[in-house]
Amino acid sequence: MIKYALRILLVAGIIGLNSTAQAQTTDPILMEIGGKTVTKSEFLQIYLKNNSDPKFDKASMDEYIEMFKRFKLKVAEAESLGYDTIPKLKKELEGYKKQLANPYLIDSAANNYLVQEAYDRMRTEVRASHILIKCDRNASPKDTLDAWNKAMACKARILKGEDFAFVAKSKNGSEDPSVVTNGGDLGYFTAFQLVYPFEDKAYNTPVGKITDPVRTRFGYHIIQVNDKRPTRGTIKVAHLMIQVGKSATEEQVQNAEKKINELYDKLNAGESWDEMIKAHSEDPGTQKKNGELPMFGAGTTQRMVPVFEEAAFALKKDGDYSRPVKTDYGYHIIKRLEWKNIASFESLKKEIQTKVNKDERAKKTQDSFVEKLKKQYKYKSAGEAPLAWFDKNIDSTYLQGKWSDDKLSTDLPIFELGGVNKKFTQKMFSEYLKKNYRGLKKEDSKTLVRKQLKSWEKFAILEYEEAILADKYPDYKALIKEYHDGIILYEVMSDKVWNKATKDTAGLRNFFEKNRDKYMFPMRYDAIVYECLSSENAKMAYKMLKRKKNTSRE
Repeated sequence: MIKYALRILLVAGIIGLNSTAQAQTTDPILMEIGGKTVTKSEFLQIYLKNNSDPKFDKASMDEYIEMFKRFKLKVAEAESLGYDTIPKLKKELEGYKKQLANPYLIDSAANNYLVQEAYDRMRTEVRASHILIKCDRNASPKDTLDAWNKAMACKARILKGEDFAFVAKSKNGSEDPSVVTNGGDLGYFTAFQLVYPFEDKAYNTPVGKITDPVRTRFGYHIIQVNDKRPTRGTIKVAHLMIQVGKSATEEQVQNAEKKINELYDKLNAGESWDEMIKAHSEDPGTQKKNGELPMFGAGTTQRMVPVFEEAAFALKKDGDYSRPVKTDYGYHIIKRLEWKNIASFESLKKEIQTKVNKDERAKKTQDSFVEKLKKQYKYKSAGEAPLAWFDKNIDSTYLQGKWSDDKLSTDLPIFELGGVNKKFTQKMFSEYLKKNYRGLKKEDSKTLVRKQLKSWEKFAILEYEEAILADKYPDYKALIKEYHDGIILYEVMSDKVWNKATKDTAGLRNFFEKNRDKYMFPMRYDAIVYECLSSENAKMAYKMLKRKKNTSRE
């Protein structure tokens, strides 16, 4: 049996949560359920979240507090039944906690700057060409230097007068497979459409200039900026396509061109677009959607080949369609469905924020955040001494996942956060090493240990910060509590009510028989209702119905 005590609070007291010094220093207990107290601030946090236009009158507050009490009773019952200890639910909550913690583990100032920067870039499109020399992010120093030198050799050839596309296509040129068809020209792009380091360099390079090698996860890029222009917004189109493969014969190309021109003439003669798509389009991915493609343009991750984009943005109004357009995939007739200019910063801010947090940009904000935490918590390194054991004992078995730290007999601090008296030791670093060996390249043990140390420091400091978020941020703590209660409540209701009700038909019948009176309708009438526009018409209808009634009796 769950015991609770509900304490009555005056409405005025609830309204004045922050209006007195007393309210600022204490948090009155609203109720006690299952031995746990529920405070006024917890209740108000949920009440205000679920009521965009709250009415602080006694009737509405009493009604909501009754609903809140029932909710808390169900949660307490779920906890008493052990639902908060079920492994799958604990794992689910941990996943949500990670997501909810992300906004608290970044440098807010740097993050806001990147959001504004991304929006500003969405207002401008850059056209650039590149030469890629592939280099794995974990490549050895020698392989990294070789890739750099190859990229610089390409740049030198271009600066001496060789054509960029010619160098890109040459034997020692670009290793991007698309270079065969585009000569390295990537067309126009804007924020979020290419990896951030590439985007960043392109936007900060003047038109006509060529960059030094730029490192991304793909390797080194030499970038030539060809043009910059104001954004053309975003557009949604549909297309009717006749396929022509790259290996098609001249006859096949001519037949396809003839067919697309015939279809274009039919459209001009008034044939239905939708019917033409169903009967003739050879793009199976869009045929059932009347040829509709995802929206593309500024700020989207969707891109089309340049000639297709040019034809689409050239359409002047919704419903217009283009003359046949040839791409590497075949012939297209493009119909404009919707065009939007770039929206205001305020309306896009939340969407851009989400993209920034998922993008490589997030690494910059997190790195600067860790540096701030180091200063805040008085970070101090123990130097090289505690690393010496790892330098000597990391061997070839490490990259195979077979390395053991059995011989580690000490547990010296490697670094500490003096402001909170938190030490991070050799054994903690060793546990990190054992779990994070995949994807690393073979190199000398000292270099490998220093790389892993840098990653571990960041991981460990963020992990510590995440562990104390609930103590630092009441809003975060309230969110975690809300998710916790919601997860176990859903599960207990599924088990004890919803699923049980669908399976226990005998129990349902027994419940119905005991509560039959509650399912009875009040007095009802079987009637025909006539509505008239005027009282005169109503009186006339009444006389007619009365006459019909008397006639039926006779």
